[in-house]
Amino acid sequence: MALERVSKILEMAETANTSAVALICIDYNMVYSAITVAEELQKPIIIMLLPEHSEVNNVSGVAGFAAMVKELAGRVEAPIGLHLDHCSDYKYIITAIQNGFTSVMIDGSMYSFEENSSISKKVAETAHILGADVEAELGCIGLANDGVKKDRDILTKPEEAAKFCEETGIDYLTIAIGSAHGAYVEIPKLDIERLEAIKQAIGKPLVLHGGSGIPHEQLEIAFSKGINKFNLGTEYLECYYKAAEEYIDSLKNDNSPLKILGMPKYVQGKMKEYLREKMKISKF
Repeated sequence: MALERVSKILEMAETANTSAVALICIDYNMVYSAITVAEELQKPIIIMLLPEHSEVNNVSGVAGFAAMVKELAGRVEAPIGLHLDHCSDYKYIITAIQNGFTSVMIDGSMYSFEENSSISKKVAETAHILGADVEAELGCIGLANDGVKKDRDILTKPEEAAKFCEETGIDYLTIAIGSAHGAYVEIPKLDIERLEAIKQAIGKPLVLHGGSGIPHEQLEIAFSKGINKFNLGTEYLECYYKAAEEYIDSLKNDNSPLKILGMPKYVQGKMKEYLREKMKISKF
């Protein structure tokens, strides 16, 4: 089937009182593995590209990434979403939409409330005209290797979230409730009470970033309280690296010049094993 709108997938998640898994991917191996497992389990999944990976790490061009996901999505029946993750560049976001991305994230969380609201509104207005959904972020999530944030002032405030959503017209909101990006140095503790208050205040699908390393029991509660999109990157990328490392180590004494050709299926197998287990938390 064709790509499914991310807003539709999140509606499905809300109805099922759960969350869709959204995966940062950098190449065909990661995308293929994710879509294959989604089809096996008949669960929706969202494929994400982080602009930094494209622009700095040269993993893929925006148009090529979108075309790859579209092709693979067309082979399966499971709902597959395509999303541009953290981006603060208006022109880049519009270019991504024009090249096939049906969902985008405008990240203005580093700005003041007023500036964040202004740029998010601008993106939402244009994206909606072009037929794309918009995610924005309010609050400070930060990096996990800096330690779990204890300052409640940087977390998302329910009253500000309501005002922000009303002013911008975005479709779903990333909130700061105690998670962080990257590998945690200590176990995070999600602020479920704050999550409930935000959900009641805005009534829109909510997004949790920094999903790698959060205990499953916390995630299950968060999903039941309004988190409908759950972002994973660090764990999935680490799985890929370890699989590639294992493959290379296993053939270090093999002198064949073509041994690289066996790597895709090997790493795909390892990533699919990881995803089959991880996607159990998504209760569709």
